[in-house]
Amino acid sequence: MSPYANALTARWASRLDDRQTVLSGAGVYPLLALLARYATGPARDELRAVAPAPDNPIDSPTTRLAAGLWSRAGLPLGHRWRTELDASTRGELTGDPTVDQPVLDRWAHQRTDGLITRMPVQVGPGTALVLANALTVLVDWASPFQPARCQPTTGPWQGRPLAGLHRPGGDPAALRVADTAAGPISLLTVTGDADVDVLLVLGPTGQPPARVLPAALGALDDTPTLPPQAGPGVTEETVEAYDDRPELLVRTVGFTVTGDHDLLDHADLFGLATARHDGDHFPDISPQLSISDARQSTRAEFAATGFRAAAVTTVSMRAGAASPRATVRRRRVRFDVDRPFGFLAVHRPTGLVLVTGWVNDPAPA
Repeated sequence: MSPYANALTARWASRLDDRQTVLSGAGVYPLLALLARYATGPARDELRAVAPAPDNPIDSPTTRLAAGLWSRAGLPLGHRWRTELDASTRGELTGDPTVDQPVLDRWAHQRTDGLITRMPVQVGPGTALVLANALTVLVDWASPFQPARCQPTTGPWQGRPLAGLHRPGGDPAALRVADTAAGPISLLTVTGDADVDVLLVLGPTGQPPARVLPAALGALDDTPTLPPQAGPGVTEETVEAYDDRPELLVRTVGFTVTGDHDLLDHADLFGLATARHDGDHFPDISPQLSISDARQSTRAEFAATGFRAAAVTTVSMRAGAASPRATVRRRRVRFDVDRPFGFLAVHRPTGLVLVTGWVNDPAPA
Protein backbone atom coordinates (compact mmCIF):
# COMPACT_ATOMS: atom_id res chain seq x y z
CA MET A 1 0.00 0.00 0.00
CA SER A 2 2.73 2.50 0.92
CA PRO A 3 3.70 3.86 -2.56
CA TYR A 4 0.05 4.52 -3.45
CA ALA A 5 -0.88 5.92 -0.03
CA ASN A 6 2.23 8.11 0.04
CA ALA A 7 1.43 9.41 -3.45
CA LEU A 8 -2.10 10.25 -2.26
CA THR A 9 -0.67 12.04 0.79
CA ALA A 10 1.69 14.09 -1.40
CA ARG A 11 -1.10 15.13 -3.79
CA TRP A 12 -3.35 16.03 -0.85
CA ALA A 13 -0.59 18.06 0.84
CA SER A 14 -0.01 19.98 -2.40
CA ARG A 15 -3.52 21.44 -2.05
CA LEU A 16 -3.07 22.76 1.49
CA ASP A 17 -3.20 26.44 2.31
CA ASP A 18 -0.92 28.03 4.91
CA ARG A 19 -3.04 27.12 7.93
CA GLN A 20 -1.89 24.72 10.63
CA THR A 21 -3.31 21.24 10.08
CA VAL A 22 -2.61 17.51 10.00
CA LEU A 23 -3.85 14.81 7.63
CA SER A 24 -3.46 11.11 6.93
CA GLY A 25 -3.49 9.65 3.44
CA ALA A 26 -2.83 6.29 5.09
CA GLY A 27 -6.13 6.73 6.92
CA VAL A 28 -8.09 7.44 3.73
CA TYR A 29 -6.53 4.83 1.46
CA PRO A 30 -8.08 1.68 3.03
CA LEU A 31 -11.60 3.06 2.56
CA LEU A 32 -10.93 4.08 -1.04
CA ALA A 33 -9.47 0.62 -1.79
CA LEU A 34 -12.51 -1.03 -0.22
CA LEU A 35 -14.91 1.11 -2.24
CA ALA A 36 -12.93 0.42 -5.43
CA ARG A 37 -13.32 -3.30 -4.82
CA TYR A 38 -17.13 -3.09 -4.83
CA ALA A 39 -17.69 -0.21 -7.28
CA THR A 40 -18.71 -0.42 -10.90
CA GLY A 41 -18.56 1.79 -14.00
CA PRO A 42 -16.90 5.23 -13.93
CA ALA A 43 -16.92 5.29 -10.12
CA ARG A 44 -14.79 2.12 -10.08
CA ASP A 45 -12.36 3.55 -12.64
CA GLU A 46 -11.88 6.75 -10.66
CA LEU A 47 -11.39 4.94 -7.37
CA ARG A 48 -8.95 2.43 -8.86
CA ALA A 49 -6.89 5.26 -10.33
CA VAL A 50 -6.35 6.51 -6.77
CA ALA A 51 -6.30 3.16 -4.91
CA PRO A 52 -5.20 0.53 -7.43
CA ALA A 53 -4.01 -2.06 -4.91
CA PRO A 54 -5.72 -3.69 -1.91
CA ASP A 55 -4.95 -2.38 1.53
CA ASN A 56 -2.27 -4.40 3.36
CA PRO A 57 -2.60 -4.22 7.17
CA ILE A 58 0.41 -2.93 9.09
CA ASP A 59 2.02 -5.29 11.59
CA SER A 60 3.23 -2.77 14.13
CA PRO A 61 3.40 -2.46 17.92
CA THR A 62 2.93 1.31 17.69
CA THR A 63 0.28 1.63 14.99
CA ARG A 64 -3.29 0.36 15.17
CA LEU A 65 -5.87 0.24 12.40
CA ALA A 66 -9.54 -0.45 13.01
CA ALA A 67 -12.49 -0.65 10.61
CA GLY A 68 -16.18 -0.22 11.27
CA LEU A 69 -19.19 -0.73 8.97
CA TRP A 70 -22.77 0.18 9.81
CA SER A 71 -25.80 -0.32 7.56
CA ARG A 72 -29.38 0.82 8.07
CA ALA A 73 -31.78 -1.86 9.28
CA GLY A 74 -33.57 -3.40 6.31
CA LEU A 75 -31.07 -2.19 3.70
CA PRO A 76 -30.64 -4.96 1.09
CA LEU A 77 -26.96 -5.95 1.08
CA GLY A 78 -25.17 -7.72 -1.76
CA HIS A 79 -23.96 -11.30 -1.33
CA ARG A 80 -20.28 -10.38 -1.73
CA TRP A 81 -20.53 -7.62 0.84
CA ARG A 82 -22.26 -9.88 3.35
CA THR A 83 -19.91 -12.82 2.91
CA GLU A 84 -16.50 -11.26 2.27
CA LEU A 85 -16.31 -8.73 5.10
CA ASP A 86 -15.53 -9.54 8.71
CA ALA A 87 -18.84 -9.78 10.56
CA SER A 88 -17.20 -8.46 13.75
CA THR A 89 -16.72 -5.05 12.12
CA ARG A 90 -20.37 -4.65 11.11
CA GLY A 91 -23.12 -2.87 12.99
CA GLU A 92 -26.64 -1.65 12.35
CA LEU A 93 -28.12 1.84 12.09
CA THR A 94 -31.60 2.38 13.48
CA GLY A 95 -32.32 5.49 11.40
CA ASP A 96 -32.64 7.57 14.58
CA PRO A 97 -29.65 9.97 14.83
CA THR A 98 -30.08 10.36 18.59
CA VAL A 99 -29.42 6.63 18.91
CA ASP A 100 -26.92 6.10 16.09
CA GLN A 101 -24.61 9.11 16.52
CA PRO A 102 -23.54 8.29 20.10
CA VAL A 103 -22.69 4.74 19.00
CA LEU A 104 -20.46 6.02 16.20
CA ASP A 105 -18.86 8.70 18.39
CA ARG A 106 -18.10 6.12 21.09
CA TRP A 107 -16.45 3.88 18.46
CA ALA A 108 -14.16 6.74 17.34
CA HIS A 109 -13.24 7.57 20.95
CA GLN A 110 -12.47 3.97 21.90
CA ARG A 111 -10.48 3.14 18.75
CA THR A 112 -8.19 6.19 19.11
CA ASP A 113 -7.50 6.18 22.86
CA GLY A 114 -9.62 9.31 23.19
CA LEU A 115 -7.56 11.39 20.74
CA ILE A 116 -10.61 11.69 18.45
CA THR A 117 -13.81 12.11 20.44
CA ARG A 118 -16.44 12.24 17.67
CA MET A 119 -17.04 10.58 14.34
CA PRO A 120 -16.28 13.09 11.56
CA VAL A 121 -19.67 12.65 9.88
CA GLN A 122 -23.12 13.23 11.32
CA VAL A 123 -25.72 10.58 10.52
CA GLY A 124 -29.29 11.38 9.67
CA PRO A 125 -32.52 9.49 8.93
CA GLY A 126 -31.42 9.13 5.29
CA THR A 127 -28.01 7.62 6.06
CA ALA A 128 -27.95 4.13 4.57
CA LEU A 129 -24.35 3.07 5.21
CA VAL A 130 -21.32 4.31 7.16
CA LEU A 131 -17.76 3.10 6.61
CA ALA A 132 -15.07 4.17 9.07
CA ASN A 133 -11.35 3.67 9.48
CA ALA A 134 -9.39 4.60 12.62
CA LEU A 135 -5.60 4.89 12.63
CA THR A 136 -3.72 5.44 15.88
CA VAL A 137 0.04 5.99 16.30
CA LEU A 138 1.63 5.92 19.78
CA VAL A 139 5.40 6.47 19.75
CA ASP A 140 7.92 6.81 22.59
CA TRP A 141 11.24 8.41 21.65
CA ALA A 142 14.36 6.27 21.77
CA SER A 143 16.06 9.35 23.29
CA PRO A 144 13.65 11.77 25.00
CA PHE A 145 13.93 15.53 24.73
CA GLN A 146 14.45 17.86 27.66
CA PRO A 147 11.83 20.58 28.18
CA ALA A 148 13.40 24.01 27.71
CA ARG A 149 11.92 27.47 27.50
CA CYS A 150 12.05 28.83 23.97
CA GLN A 151 11.54 32.45 22.89
CA PRO A 152 12.59 33.07 19.27
CA THR A 153 14.29 36.40 18.59
CA THR A 154 13.39 36.52 14.89
CA GLY A 155 10.65 35.32 12.55
CA PRO A 156 6.89 34.94 13.02
CA TRP A 157 7.28 33.55 16.56
CA GLN A 158 9.54 36.38 17.73
CA GLY A 159 9.10 37.16 21.41
CA ARG A 160 6.62 34.33 22.06
CA PRO A 161 7.40 32.07 25.07
CA LEU A 162 7.03 28.55 23.68
CA ALA A 163 7.25 24.99 24.99
CA GLY A 164 10.76 24.33 23.75
CA LEU A 165 12.35 20.90 23.47
CA HIS A 166 16.12 20.44 23.66
CA ARG A 167 18.24 17.37 22.94
CA PRO A 168 22.07 17.39 22.87
CA GLY A 169 24.44 14.57 22.01
CA GLY A 170 22.61 13.23 18.97
CA ASP A 171 24.08 11.66 15.85
CA PRO A 172 24.48 14.20 13.00
CA ALA A 173 23.48 11.41 10.59
CA ALA A 174 19.89 11.90 11.81
CA LEU A 175 19.84 15.26 10.00
CA ARG A 176 19.69 15.26 6.21
CA VAL A 177 19.38 18.17 3.80
CA ALA A 178 17.53 17.29 0.60
CA ASP A 179 17.90 19.15 -2.67
CA THR A 180 14.29 19.55 -3.86
CA ALA A 181 12.20 21.59 -6.27
CA ALA A 182 11.13 23.68 -3.25
CA GLY A 183 14.78 24.41 -2.41
CA PRO A 184 16.96 22.85 0.31
CA ILE A 185 14.87 21.12 2.98
CA SER A 186 16.21 20.01 6.36
CA LEU A 187 14.83 16.64 7.51
CA LEU A 188 15.50 15.58 11.08
CA THR A 189 14.63 11.97 11.95
CA VAL A 190 13.41 11.65 15.55
CA THR A 191 13.69 7.92 16.15
CA GLY A 192 10.93 6.06 17.94
CA ASP A 193 11.74 3.16 20.23
CA ALA A 194 9.85 0.68 18.03
CA ASP A 195 9.06 0.98 14.32
CA VAL A 196 7.78 4.54 13.73
CA ASP A 197 9.94 7.64 13.32
CA VAL A 198 8.86 11.27 13.06
CA LEU A 199 10.63 13.60 10.64
CA LEU A 200 10.70 17.32 11.38
CA VAL A 201 10.77 19.23 8.12
CA LEU A 202 12.09 22.79 7.76
CA GLY A 203 12.00 24.42 4.33
CA PRO A 204 13.31 27.73 3.02
CA THR A 205 11.82 30.83 4.63
CA GLY A 206 8.51 31.73 3.03
CA GLN A 207 7.88 28.41 1.29
CA PRO A 208 4.28 27.24 1.99
CA PRO A 209 3.26 23.75 3.18
CA ALA A 210 1.82 22.98 -0.25
CA ARG A 211 5.40 22.99 -1.57
CA VAL A 212 7.44 21.87 1.43
CA LEU A 213 5.42 18.80 2.45
CA PRO A 214 5.20 17.16 -1.02
CA ALA A 215 8.93 17.86 -1.48
CA ALA A 216 9.65 16.20 1.87
CA LEU A 217 7.59 13.15 0.89
CA GLY A 218 9.55 12.93 -2.35
CA ALA A 219 12.80 13.17 -0.41
CA LEU A 220 12.04 9.97 1.51
CA ASP A 221 13.52 8.13 -1.47
CA ASP A 222 16.91 8.77 -3.06
CA THR A 223 16.73 12.54 -3.45
CA PRO A 224 20.19 14.14 -3.84
CA THR A 225 21.49 15.52 -0.58
CA LEU A 226 23.35 18.73 0.23
CA PRO A 227 25.97 19.48 2.92
CA PRO A 228 24.38 20.00 6.35
CA GLN A 229 25.33 23.66 6.47
CA ALA A 230 23.16 24.29 3.40
CA GLY A 231 20.02 23.30 5.31
CA PRO A 232 17.48 25.74 6.72
CA GLY A 233 17.91 26.10 10.47
CA VAL A 234 21.32 24.39 10.45
CA THR A 235 24.54 25.88 11.84
CA GLU A 236 27.89 24.37 12.75
CA GLU A 237 30.27 25.28 15.54
CA THR A 238 33.28 23.87 17.40
CA VAL A 239 32.83 23.29 21.12
CA GLU A 240 34.72 21.79 24.03
CA ALA A 241 33.75 18.23 24.98
CA TYR A 242 34.98 14.91 26.38
CA ASP A 243 35.71 13.41 22.97
CA ASP A 244 35.94 14.43 19.36
CA ARG A 245 32.85 12.63 18.05
CA PRO A 246 30.57 15.03 16.15
CA GLU A 247 27.22 15.66 17.82
CA LEU A 248 23.82 16.97 16.85
CA LEU A 249 22.10 19.52 19.06
CA VAL A 250 18.37 19.88 18.36
CA ARG A 251 16.18 22.72 19.56
CA THR A 252 12.54 22.50 18.54
CA VAL A 253 9.07 23.06 19.95
CA GLY A 254 6.24 20.87 21.15
CA PHE A 255 2.91 21.03 19.38
CA THR A 256 -0.65 19.79 19.23
CA VAL A 257 -2.21 20.00 15.77
CA THR A 258 -5.73 19.08 14.71
CA GLY A 259 -7.30 18.83 11.29
CA ASP A 260 -10.86 18.42 10.03
CA HIS A 261 -11.15 17.72 6.32
CA ASP A 262 -14.13 17.45 3.97
CA LEU A 263 -12.86 14.97 1.38
CA LEU A 264 -15.61 15.92 -1.05
CA ASP A 265 -14.05 19.39 -1.31
CA HIS A 266 -11.41 17.55 -3.37
CA ALA A 267 -13.57 14.72 -4.70
CA ASP A 268 -11.37 14.28 -7.78
CA LEU A 269 -8.29 13.79 -5.60
CA PHE A 270 -9.92 10.85 -3.79
CA GLY A 271 -11.63 9.28 -6.80
CA LEU A 272 -15.08 10.27 -5.55
CA ALA A 273 -16.17 12.68 -8.30
CA THR A 274 -18.66 10.26 -9.84
CA ALA A 275 -19.55 8.30 -6.72
CA ARG A 276 -20.84 11.42 -4.95
CA HIS A 277 -23.67 11.78 -7.50
CA ASP A 278 -26.84 9.69 -7.48
CA GLY A 279 -26.47 6.39 -9.30
CA ASP A 280 -25.96 2.67 -8.93
CA HIS A 281 -22.22 2.88 -8.17
CA PHE A 282 -21.85 0.03 -5.65
CA PRO A 283 -24.30 -2.74 -6.61
CA ASP A 284 -22.26 -5.37 -4.78
CA ILE A 285 -22.86 -3.45 -1.56
CA SER A 286 -26.47 -2.36 -2.11
CA PRO A 287 -28.53 -0.98 -5.02
CA GLN A 288 -28.45 2.73 -5.87
CA LEU A 289 -25.81 3.78 -3.34
CA SER A 290 -23.87 7.03 -3.66
CA ILE A 291 -21.51 8.95 -1.39
CA SER A 292 -23.27 11.54 0.75
CA ASP A 293 -20.36 12.60 2.98
CA ALA A 294 -16.65 11.83 3.37
CA ARG A 295 -14.55 13.39 6.12
CA GLN A 296 -11.44 12.95 8.24
CA SER A 297 -10.65 14.19 11.74
CA THR A 298 -6.98 14.05 12.72
CA ARG A 299 -4.89 14.99 15.77
CA ALA A 300 -1.13 14.87 16.41
CA GLU A 301 0.83 15.67 19.59
CA PHE A 302 4.64 16.02 19.75
CA ALA A 303 6.13 16.18 23.25
CA ALA A 304 9.35 15.54 25.15
CA THR A 305 8.74 11.81 25.57
CA GLY A 306 6.95 10.84 22.37
CA PHE A 307 4.41 11.36 19.63
CA ARG A 308 0.70 10.51 19.55
CA ALA A 309 -1.55 10.78 16.54
CA ALA A 310 -4.91 9.51 15.39
CA ALA A 311 -7.07 9.84 12.30
CA VAL A 312 -10.67 8.77 11.85
CA THR A 313 -11.85 8.72 8.25
CA THR A 314 -15.52 8.17 7.52
CA VAL A 315 -17.59 7.74 4.38
CA SER A 316 -21.38 7.80 4.61
CA MET A 317 -23.74 6.77 1.82
CA ARG A 318 -27.28 7.43 0.87
CA ALA A 319 -29.52 5.00 -0.93
CA GLY A 320 -31.22 6.23 -4.06
CA ALA A 321 -30.00 9.22 -3.43
CA ALA A 322 25.80 20.69 35.01
CA SER A 323 28.57 21.06 32.22
CA PRO A 324 31.55 18.64 32.05
CA ARG A 325 35.21 19.79 31.95
CA ALA A 326 36.39 19.67 28.34
CA THR A 327 39.46 17.77 27.20
CA VAL A 328 39.08 17.97 23.39
CA ARG A 329 37.10 19.88 20.80
CA ARG A 330 34.36 18.50 18.59
CA ARG A 331 32.19 19.59 15.68
CA ARG A 332 28.62 20.31 16.65
CA VAL A 333 25.81 20.49 14.13
CA ARG A 334 22.92 22.52 15.47
CA PHE A 335 19.37 22.37 14.14
CA ASP A 336 16.96 25.07 15.34
CA VAL A 337 13.26 24.90 14.51
CA ASP A 338 11.99 28.37 15.38
CA ARG A 339 9.46 29.11 12.61
CA PRO A 340 6.63 27.24 10.84
CA PHE A 341 7.60 23.71 9.85
CA GLY A 342 6.20 20.36 8.77
CA PHE A 343 6.33 16.83 10.10
CA LEU A 344 5.93 13.26 8.81
CA ALA A 345 5.30 10.14 10.90
CA VAL A 346 6.81 7.24 8.95
CA HIS A 347 6.43 3.48 9.47
CA ARG A 348 10.10 2.48 9.25
CA PRO A 349 9.77 -1.04 7.75
CA THR A 350 7.48 -0.03 4.87
CA GLY A 351 8.10 3.70 4.40
CA LEU A 352 4.37 4.38 4.78
CA VAL A 353 3.68 7.96 5.86
CA LEU A 354 1.04 7.56 8.58
CA VAL A 355 0.32 11.24 9.16
CA THR A 356 1.77 14.54 7.96
CA GLY A 357 1.08 18.09 8.99
CA TRP A 358 2.16 21.71 9.31
CA VAL A 359 2.82 23.66 12.53
CA ASN A 360 2.12 27.41 12.64
CA ASP A 361 1.15 27.70 16.29
CA PRO A 362 3.34 25.60 18.64
CA ALA A 363 2.50 24.94 22.26
CA PRO A 364 3.08 27.90 24.61
CA ALA A 365 5.50 27.70 27.52
